[in-house]
Amino acid sequence: MARRPSVLCPIDFSNPSRAALRYATAIAERFRTSLTLLTVNDPLLAEAAELRAGGEWLSDDSEHELRRFFQQTFEHRTLFPIDVDVLVTTGQPAQEILRVARERRSELIVMSTHGLTGVRKLFFGATTERVLRETSIPVLVTPAVEPGPLFLDDVRQLVGRVLAPVDLTAASRNQVQIAGALASAVDVPLLLAHVVEPLRFPGPPSTRRPAVESERRARCEQALQELMTAVPAGVKSEGLTAFGDPAEEIAKVARERRAGLIVIGLHGSPLSGPRMGSVTYRVLCLSQTPVLALPPVVSAAVAKMAAPVMEASTAGVGRNAT
Repeated sequence: MARRPSVLCPIDFSNPSRAALRYATAIAERFRTSLTLLTVNDPLLAEAAELRAGGEWLSDDSEHELRRFFQQTFEHRTLFPIDVDVLVTTGQPAQEILRVARERRSELIVMSTHGLTGVRKLFFGATTERVLRETSIPVLVTPAVEPGPLFLDDVRQLVGRVLAPVDLTAASRNQVQIAGALASAVDVPLLLAHVVEPLRFPGPPSTRRPAVESERRARCEQALQELMTAVPAGVKSEGLTAFGDPAEEIAKVARERRAGLIVIGLHGSPLSGPRMGSVTYRVLCLSQTPVLALPPVVSAAVAKMAAPVMEASTAGVGRNAT
């Protein structure tokens, strides 16, 4: 029998993690997946609790609190029938999240970012950063300032538009297919964007510079149009080419076009595996939008959950493409 896809949601009992829980539950409901809630106890706290109360007191108490946290989050609504597992472990949070994700063979991790400073997120949580740097499965990072969707129908209003910043590499096609399937799933448009970084010529300005820039733009726009053929049928989509700093432009486009979900790739290599690139890191720091980070090799895992949507889109079900 085929194994059901699963979503892992780490919880630290903060309001930001409550928002992540709402997103994770909405995803589990929409794609009919199982949901695992995880909280990680600090080893020193666990040792102190054992000396004071003995046995598995802290673990049992944490499990009780985790169940209550889930119930309180959705006390004003009835959930669709989904399988919800509760898990309590002890150790370093990032290591435990990654370990549990591997052992449970999760297709997706949903967790919050933390650390608001001034008008921009200068830093996000060390745990989230560590998970993103070492994950081999997709991670949906939800902003700390957003309450998250309480009802499944709220997702469409919160998302509004899916933004997929593409670098026109080989991994972009799979990224576009997944972004398109997600846009179709919540019935919103898809915007593909490529940012052309300005060339920095040594010495005085060259008379050839305008011609070079024009040629680069033309090539990028042609590649972007070719990439748009990967968008599932029925998804309303458009392409956009921008110039400037990639992270700044992506955050700007997300803000101006009211994109409520950014689907971006995590770069990697055969030796290092998935690694969060500088552009992805800065997008997370600059944007107050949920970001779905896709590892370059295994990002097809998310497509498992979206497979029914992609099949329906291919069959012509849904909106007309533009």
